[in-house]
Amino acid sequence: MGPRPRRADAQRNYDQLLAAAAQVFAERGTDAPLDDVARRAGVGNATMYRHFPTRTDLLVAVYADEVAHLCTSGQTLLTTGSPGEALHEWLRLFMDHVTTKRDLALSVTDDQSCSALVAEWHASMLATASALLDAAKQAGAAGADLDVRDLLTLVKGIALAALDGVQADRLLRLIDYGASPGPSALPEPSTDMGRV
Repeated sequence: MGPRPRRADAQRNYDQLLAAAAQVFAERGTDAPLDDVARRAGVGNATMYRHFPTRTDLLVAVYADEVAHLCTSGQTLLTTGSPGEALHEWLRLFMDHVTTKRDLALSVTDDQSCSALVAEWHASMLATASALLDAAKQAGAAGADLDVRDLLTLVKGIALAALDGVQADRLLRLIDYGASPGPSALPEPSTDMGRV
């Protein structure tokens, strides 16, 4: 038997706290005073702690909401755009997610008690990316030999290493170019790196 649904006022408070926490953590970091979250949400501290007894509970809820939003966006893109454009747009959203939610993600993933949740979040993002990539492959907009884990690793690397948004967008376009179907499969890596 699952948790009982919240009353309308309790759900409203929960949603306001979640939105306020996302804003406060984005502006001031994940160590921001929780009193600021309650104040931003327009509720008392007691109400906040009734919904989120610890900072970790609040961080987990905020990050879970961010992942759910990212995956929902992927499902929407699957049904509304061309497969190639849908894949590109979601990879851009994923890149933004990695860039802007990095501190939030680290604050949660560093907590060993959250390891099962972390695995679940990774699985849901991987499933979303796989569905988009499969659709692009079937439409001839992505190479048949493209691996979804490689693709996500490349985009994550861009998110963490790009100097600014302009360079990040340029590098993402390079991935689009490389992901396009070519005349042959990817070459195998050389085992003789020492020879010229």
